[in-house]
Formats: sequence, C-alpha cells, structure tokens
Amino acid sequence: MTQTPRIGLVGAGLMGHGIARNILRAGFPLTLLEHPGNQPMDDLVQAGAQLVSTGREVAEAADAVLLCVTGSPQVEAVLFEPGGVLEGLAPGGVVIDCSTALPGSTSRVAARVVQAGGHFMDAAMTRTPREAEEGRLNLIVGAPSALFAEMRPLLESFAENITHAGEVGAGHTLKLVHNFVSLGFSAVLAEAAAASRRAGIDDAAFLEVVGKGGGGGVVFDRLRPFIAGGDASGFRFSVANASKDLGYYHAMTDELGAGRSVAEAVEALYAGIDDQGLTVPEVIRVLEERKA
Repeated sequence: MTQTPRIGLVGAGLMGHGIARNILRAGFPLTLLEHPGNQPMDDLVQAGAQLVSTGREVAEAADAVLLCVTGSPQVEAVLFEPGGVLEGLAPGGVVIDCSTALPGSTSRVAARVVQAGGHFMDAAMTRTPREAEEGRLNLIVGAPSALFAEMRPLLESFAENITHAGEVGAGHTLKLVHNFVSLGFSAVLAEAAAASRRAGIDDAAFLEVVGKGGGGGVVFDRLRPFIAGGDASGFRFSVANASKDLGYYHAMTDELGAGRSVAEAVEALYAGIDDQGLTVPEVIRVLEERKA
C-alpha cells in the first residue's frame, strides 16, 4: 500500500459525512460515492474530495474503501452488485465495514473479499453524528493484528477510542452487544421518565434522583436534554435503526444459542412504536401519551 493511502467512502450520511470530513483533514486523498442518502457534500468537495457514480469507481480510485451504510443487505449490495466495490478492488485492497451488521453475514462477506484478492476488517462505530463530525467516534474492530496496525492511522483520523476486539466479525459482534445494552438502558429510562410524568413528578426532580442514583451514565446524559427541554439533537438515533439493531442482536443470539429474555422485551418496546421518523429520546413522549 502507498505511504499515504488513497481512501474511498461509500455512505456519506449522518455518520459518514463526519468521517469523510476528518479523513480529508488528516490529509488522505478521498473519493466518495454519489448517492441520494448522502448529506450535502459541498464542503467535502471544496476540501478536495472527488465524487464518482459507482462503487467500482470508488474502489478503482482507492487503496482502502470504508463502508458506512445501514446494515448487512446494504453492505452486500454495495460490494457485490454489478458495478459494485468488488469489481474495482485491486489486489491487496482493503474493505473496512463501519456499518452495524450481522456477524454471520460479515464472515461470508470477508471470505468473498479475500477470495477476490483483498483484505477485510469490520470497524463498527459507536457514539453519534456529533462525535463523527468532531472526529471522536469509538470504533470496535475485528481484523488480523497486522491489518489492524496498518490501518490504525486511518482509523485514528476520525476516532477517539479504538478497540481491537479480535479477528474479523468480532467488531460487529461486540457492536450488537453494545447496542443492546445502550438501547436497553434507553428503554428502561424512557419507561421510567414516562411513568414519572404520569405521576405528576417534576422532570427536574426525576433527573436529579435518577441521575445521582442508579440511572446515571452515558445513556442518561444523552436523554437528559430531551427530558429537561425536549431537545433530541444529541441522540439522533432513529427508532427504525433501534429496531433493526435489536433484530440483528436477536438473530445473533439465535446463532450463538445465548439467552435473550430481557432483549425480547426491549425489542418489543421499540417494535411497538409507530416510527414516523422518531428518534430514541422521543420514545419517552410516546410512552407518556400511551394508555396502559
């Protein structure tokens, strides 16, 4: 690989835009796939990003291609459909999957990339679009040690905390575990906040008691602005994505034969929300208004 690797990125959405911005700031040449799901990219183009119209062209212009798409079906489509990334991937090229994906699919995808002469790693993201723009994401990486070491300077351009979880698939596995925990805490806090409001308790008192007690932590701090003032901007994670991720966790625990009784209750709560573009903090309002 060249001393300063050329980077391609597919998926300049809420998370990918920030990743792209920080890759450019770090001095990596960057090629982006034009797609209706992208955020506005004028600032990225002005900073030097090149735009192309197919995944094949992204791969042809890059030594390493990052995928920041919704889930496993989108990853497989971007890589393997006609005109996809795999068609343009040079021998020794690297695919880095930053999506939230099914570990079983990840293993199959990695095998096809390797069979085509490339290398694959999963680098699942946590945190929010705000941290993506700030270059402060958390990454959970599944990769051989040598590949992880080679790609670490690129990952450090947009991530603050990077954990090497193990071999390929470990990143996506631990991401699903993490998201179950995060969304589970969110569900518990949402139901508690809704019950507190139905009882006529002042939100400030709820926040003080729960925040200084057993409910304090990262998830509580993300929900606090919505409970206090209706501001959901710091936790821009959709109910649709929550349901998707919990469905992936369900499928993964099926494959592992692991228990998931708590996860089933959490999954049912999110599945019972009429999405309408809602974010996770807004579940509090839905539950507050819902009749028992």
